[in-house]
Amino acid sequence: MTPEELIVNVEKALEEIRPFLNSDGGDIALVSIEDSKHVKVRLQGACTSCSVSQMTMRAGVETTIKKYAPQIETVVNVA
Repeated sequence: MTPEELIVNVEKALEEIRPFLNSDGGDIALVSIEDSKHVKVRLQGACTSCSVSQMTMRAGVETTIKKYAPQIETVVNVA
C-alpha cells in the first residue's frame, strides 16, 4: 500500500467512526502517519475530556483503522 493509499484508508476508517463521535459532541482528526505503521489522531470536542476516551481509542478507533489498514501497529491520541 502506497503512503497515499494508506492515508485514504485511514481517512475512510475515521469517516466510519466520526458519526458515533459526533453524536456525543466530539470528533476526530488525522494528525500523521509515521513509518507507515503508527497513526496519530486528535480527539476533539467532547471527546477531549470524556472519561471513556481511552476505551473509544482502543475498541473503536484503533480497531476500525486496523480493519482498513492492517499494517498499522499503533494508534495514539495526541493533545
